[in-house]
Amino acid sequence: MKRVFFKTFGCRTNQFDTQVMISRLGEFEIAKSEEEADVIVVNSCTVTNGADSGVRGYINQVGRKNEKAKIFLTGCGAITKGESLFKSNKVDGVFGHSEKEKISRFLKREERFYEIGDLEHIDTTVVEQFVGKSRAFIKIQEGCDFRCSYCIIPYVRGDARSQREDIILKQVEKLAANGFGEFILTGTNVGSYGKERGDSIAKLMKRMSLIRGVRRIRVGSLEPIQITDEFKEILKEPWMAKHLHIALQHTSDRMLELMNRRNRFKDDLKLFEEIAEAGYAIGTDFIVGHPGEGEDEWKEAVMRLKMLPLTHIHAFTYSKRDGTPSSTMKPQVPGDIAKSRHRELTQIVREKNYIFRSSLDSALEVLVESEKEGKYVGLDQYFNKIEIESERDIKGEWLMLESFEAAKEGNRGRL
Repeated sequence: MKRVFFKTFGCRTNQFDTQVMISRLGEFEIAKSEEEADVIVVNSCTVTNGADSGVRGYINQVGRKNEKAKIFLTGCGAITKGESLFKSNKVDGVFGHSEKEKISRFLKREERFYEIGDLEHIDTTVVEQFVGKSRAFIKIQEGCDFRCSYCIIPYVRGDARSQREDIILKQVEKLAANGFGEFILTGTNVGSYGKERGDSIAKLMKRMSLIRGVRRIRVGSLEPIQITDEFKEILKEPWMAKHLHIALQHTSDRMLELMNRRNRFKDDLKLFEEIAEAGYAIGTDFIVGHPGEGEDEWKEAVMRLKMLPLTHIHAFTYSKRDGTPSSTMKPQVPGDIAKSRHRELTQIVREKNYIFRSSLDSALEVLVESEKEGKYVGLDQYFNKIEIESERDIKGEWLMLESFEAAKEGNRGRL
């Protein structure tokens, strides 16, 4: 019996795709480590040149660690680097996003193969379990119609297309029946769900909320223009996680224009203030050091960042991605300056997060996810981690925690 080890790089969408492959293994077994595997499947990321290097480095390393194992490459890197890795015999097989549901067929092959597939497919697999997870990820769409100047993803994932609603709801029903209560909607551009057929993510979430066992729904990431009046109407629903991640990428309008973004700061500020007034924590993405980010643009960005009611940030130091418009833009920002700006940015939002947590005067609804050295860790409705001391095993439980302390490094509670 062949044993398969999965190595997943990159985003939540890749994590979901790995679960799709696991559910399609058939008679094959999951290996606990690279050393005991007969086949190693690398689900790759290609969002930056650095991501490509990380995947290549892993393939070289694991090939030395287990010389007998076959190495298969899938994920976004299969599109950009699959052919060269295949021709140089670094991998034994390459298959694209549209082919991953055929994994059991690939595992039976003795000969090498290269099947990249197309960029129009969307999975029909119903994932019923997430190994080692307390929360369930639901991929509701694939691809992106945006063409941000720094991003390669639309070229390796294709244009936006939505999963059928009946498949999504069937999956939620199965997972809820298996004990999952929190669901995270994910995809390449989640907020575009349903647009090609006159549907919307807000309608989908309402339908999901009616399924028995669904307790909390989170959205992976939204674009500002995707938060419509219809979406704002569901902000008051009790099943909504009280945290939204809204991708801005920058707060300087000149930088947003260079990035070919559709949002501008004046509208972003108004939107964020409206959502914060509804009692929400708000996170965002921010790219630091993109070509053209001079000192004036940075000072303006910091000033505006301080105006936003932010609580979380996913900050990136710009990394060149060959094949994108940004890769040829000048002037480039020196690495030491970009890192310094990154530190400044994250410190500002860290302080904002502490102020937000310190201001809370209502109970935290916590899903306890893990335990380490007698302390339990979970996420509350605001997407903040909390460490809980308890004499009984509370892993996997939902708690309404009335008593907690907002420390600088995170929330603490005790049962």
